[in-house]
Amino acid sequence: MACVLIVDDEKNIRSGLALAFEDEGYDTLEAENGEVAWNIINKKSVDLVITDLRMPVMSGYELLKRAASTFPTLPIIVLTGHGSIEDAVKAMQDGAIDFFTKPVDLDHIMLTAKKALNNSKIIEQNIKLTQEITTLKQKAKLSKTIIGKSEKLTKMMSTIEQVAPTKATVLITGESGVGKELVADALHSLSDRKDGPFIKVHCASLSANLLESELFGHEKGSFTGAVSQKKGRFELANGGTIFLDEIGEIDANTQVKILRVLQEREFERVGGTQTIHTDVRVVAATNRNLEEEVKKGNFREDLYYRLNVVHIEVPPLRERKEDIPLLLNSFLNEFNSENSKNIEGFTPQARKLLCSYSWPGNIRQLRNSIESAVVLSRGKLIDVEDLPEQVVNHENESELSIKVGLSLDEAEKLFIMSTLDYCGGNKTKASEMLKIGRKTLHRKLEEYGKADD
Repeated sequence: MACVLIVDDEKNIRSGLALAFEDEGYDTLEAENGEVAWNIINKKSVDLVITDLRMPVMSGYELLKRAASTFPTLPIIVLTGHGSIEDAVKAMQDGAIDFFTKPVDLDHIMLTAKKALNNSKIIEQNIKLTQEITTLKQKAKLSKTIIGKSEKLTKMMSTIEQVAPTKATVLITGESGVGKELVADALHSLSDRKDGPFIKVHCASLSANLLESELFGHEKGSFTGAVSQKKGRFELANGGTIFLDEIGEIDANTQVKILRVLQEREFERVGGTQTIHTDVRVVAATNRNLEEEVKKGNFREDLYYRLNVVHIEVPPLRERKEDIPLLLNSFLNEFNSENSKNIEGFTPQARKLLCSYSWPGNIRQLRNSIESAVVLSRGKLIDVEDLPEQVVNHENESELSIKVGLSLDEAEKLFIMSTLDYCGGNKTKASEMLKIGRKTLHRKLEEYGKADD
């Protein structure tokens, strides 16, 4: 049953109205002034407020102003004495749904209250429906950008949907070309910050000095060439999301400054003394193993833990090959449109090669290969001759031939190095595939003189 909050400094009026609404089956709460009422509204579920305008401590005007700003769907009816009609009209202009003069006509106010509660329910249902439709549209957009139905990808997308509405900092890891930026974009698009800015910074493409200026901005004259003040990316991203791609490449000084932003939500521009506060969600990405970088002393441990609140690993394409057919169709449609072509598909031989190749460059490499094939194809179907040479020449790349006569140590080395190459140099993946520990793999690589490759 709906709950009605009655606010009036006259106890008789409060009690009389409360009794009348309770007789109609409503739950009621009472408050002697606006301050008490405001505390109740913030702590309990209130569906309708009936308030006097002139009260001590906090007036009905102030209560109306606060409630209309914070709870815009909460209906409020105001009460006023004779001779204060202008005040009541002003209150309606400020958000009240109706006003009544004292003494109150109970039948009339009860009818108005019922209509207001019904309208409020309809508004809330519309808001909820709109939010659900928006979420469905965003999920549909997500499914168009992050393509696939494999178990690993489905699990990753479920994590994105769960994490996106939160304020948590996210660290995205994965090999080059797997689509880490698409994950960052999805996290922003599905968040409450979706209407705010989404600022991207590729940390590896800038020198240390330029990166510091790019991230935090600079004051005029702070260094040679600083002819005017410049706002940094953290400042521009206020109210939205900043995506720090290749975070593992930043220098020690910049690491300290990013750590401060994550901890204190503040920074100064290069050459400046004014402290700037920012409300920004940080999403970072790297193809490096940051735990290993911490052990080597290349990356701050405290920054790593600040970034790694939520970890999303983007699987390489070779680990979700069942998604390749969907990607092929998507890229074919995209590049048909871009190049005004009407290629209908792939020959069985071409499709087999594309689906069996390990794609060390992941989705980026696959996408570029299909673009090239669409441009070069002369027929209605993409054939083997239209595919890049490395795809055609590596049909059996996952197979390893060991010549008779090799020693056991030589065969082991060949097997380990071939597996490492197949995993794109990812030692964690190689050790998992070989079913040996990372320390064992590292020791073997040291024996081969390949530990630092």
